[in-house]
Amino acid sequence: MLATTTLAGIAFLLASSATLSAQTLPMKRDSVPAVRFIAVEPSVKLEVLDWGGTGRPMVLLARLGNTAHVFEDLAHALGANYHVYGITRRGFGRSSTPIAGYSPDRLGDDVLAVLDSLHLVKTVLVGHSIAGEELSSIGSRHGDRVSALVYLDAADSYAFYDTTSGDTRVDLADLRRKLDTLRNAPSKRLIDELLTTVLPTFERDLRELRDADTGEAPPPPPAVEIPDRSSFTAFRASRGRSFGFTVPVAELREQFEQLPDGSVGRAIRSPEDTRFVSQAIVSDLRRYLSVSAPVLAIFAHPQPPENFASAAARTAFITRDSTYRAKQAAVVRRAAPYARVVDVPGASHYVFLTNEADVVREINAFLASPPGRDR
Repeated sequence: MLATTTLAGIAFLLASSATLSAQTLPMKRDSVPAVRFIAVEPSVKLEVLDWGGTGRPMVLLARLGNTAHVFEDLAHALGANYHVYGITRRGFGRSSTPIAGYSPDRLGDDVLAVLDSLHLVKTVLVGHSIAGEELSSIGSRHGDRVSALVYLDAADSYAFYDTTSGDTRVDLADLRRKLDTLRNAPSKRLIDELLTTVLPTFERDLRELRDADTGEAPPPPPAVEIPDRSSFTAFRASRGRSFGFTVPVAELREQFEQLPDGSVGRAIRSPEDTRFVSQAIVSDLRRYLSVSAPVLAIFAHPQPPENFASAAARTAFITRDSTYRAKQAAVVRRAAPYARVVDVPGASHYVFLTNEADVVREINAFLASPPGRDR
């Protein structure tokens, strides 16, 4: 999610997060995807969903914490024009959870291994949130493997790094990697890099963060309704009232146990496992400067909270958020050979759930038009 970096965020990071041979018949809205498990390493298998559909292959990649099942509704909506697949990344859902292998390039290689196994070429990759780093990893190293990259509120600095202003989260991850290397294998070259580039960059980040901090606490989160666990349908509805969007029941079933009476039980994965994987991913962000495939970047533009401590604090938040979005849109345009940037006012970070029609329309229009200048 696009978010202003805070001192609390730094503390968190320091503490840590071919031609298709398949069917081409249009899918029914309530169709159940075919599920298979594909090995990407000797001991690592990923859950891969196949919703079918008509047209070129399209692969959907979820945000941190979700499985591919979160795309159930979007996949059905896209099935009229594309053959839609989804991949649950390692560490989540029914995919394997190894103790290592959570760098962006390793996660990108996992996606490529699935494409190879399915014999997919010139695939459209669609990624939500943190999946943007996997898209940029593939687009920067193997852009010839894809026909387009679609970022669903995923064109953040971990996907497109701005060398002119940097980013505290990405720069901190780079600093931590360099310090780990220094501890294990010190060298004059590495020390010179730290002194001339890495540390000055992070010092700039800290100064900007200090100067931007107003000292005002962020608004408290909205009240969350105690979820109705009597059934998955009721559970989905009550969570939707709290969060402003509803997740497909198929995704909730991947996250929570179903009790014998049909009610919703505890989380399937332990909080410790989820925390370990999330921290492994967010603490290893990389700098991606360019991709060699056409890009559609859809930015969600949610309404800011109303419950700030003061009107000035809310205004400052809006200004920072708008400035960041405009800057990041410019970075995307510079990084891709052809980029279309779309802003969706009022959408939540889960833009494909709150604004499915907008997302489908923009994807269809983008993929139907030949590469050219941004419109």
